[in-house]
Amino acid sequence: MVSATTSRPVRKQRVRDRAAPPTLERPGVAWAVPGLLYFLVFAVAPMAGVLYLSFTHWDGLNAPQFTGAENWSRFFGDAQVWQSTLVTGVLLVGNIVVQAPVSILLGVWAAGHQRNRAVLSAVFFLPLLLSTAATAIMWRQLLDPNFGLPAKFEWLFGSNPMGTQQGAIACLVLVTTWQFVPFHSLLYQGAARAIPHTLYQAAAIDGAGRVRQFFHITLPQLRNTMITSTIFMVVGGLTAFDIVLLLTNGGPGTDTAILPFSMYQTAFRTYDYGYASAIASFLLLLATAASVLLTKLSGYDKMTSTMEGL
Repeated sequence: MVSATTSRPVRKQRVRDRAAPPTLERPGVAWAVPGLLYFLVFAVAPMAGVLYLSFTHWDGLNAPQFTGAENWSRFFGDAQVWQSTLVTGVLLVGNIVVQAPVSILLGVWAAGHQRNRAVLSAVFFLPLLLSTAATAIMWRQLLDPNFGLPAKFEWLFGSNPMGTQQGAIACLVLVTTWQFVPFHSLLYQGAARAIPHTLYQAAAIDGAGRVRQFFHITLPQLRNTMITSTIFMVVGGLTAFDIVLLLTNGGPGTDTAILPFSMYQTAFRTYDYGYASAIASFLLLLATAASVLLTKLSGYDKMTSTMEGL
């Protein structure tokens, strides 16, 4: 017969074993093989090919001829390329400065429970459904100085908003913001809905109003999403091409000829694919460096919490 003193430890051990959570194991390396193969074939291999072509002279028809660092010497001495780099940077900064606050405010608002929020959110997100080509063509007609909005509202747009470099860059920022703010707003909407409501309840008890809650609770909790959204803006801004081609065609003159546009003209207008590959390689290095630098400076790679902003 088992005594009560000897049965208690056994019963406690069974309860402890039953309450223990199941252990989670990392998936094996084999699960990553399909993704790694896809990345190697469709990303690493083309990039390696472009880097090789940057050391050759190739017209697209004959076999590439190895020329060493000739294309890179020409690249570092090309004033047009550095002007394109400057225009790319200005356009990138303009997009971030305009898109980031608008996306945050719209995304946080869409995460609430306001009246008619769902209908208005659907209207705001409509530009996301349009292609960049359709968006650029539509806005090119709207900004036409003879038949578009400038002809009707000259006091607001001027006689020709795309007739100067500043005006053309402003138009590119406007159109890009109109199209891609919905995407970034969706990111912020999902992140804002994941913020624990108890934080706002505790802040309200302490007497904090909505503005103070926004700056002291919402924004810090959206830190991770801000970094992700900004990286998307950086990479998208450095690789934008079709909107410049269809809206300004690099004009007036070459004032809005960003790096991808210069690469396109070099490859498909002058058929100098070797030099165009050098521009593409520089653009790839620039985008990668900007993304890595942003990640390091923000401390995103050191975050261990699964909660936003921690």
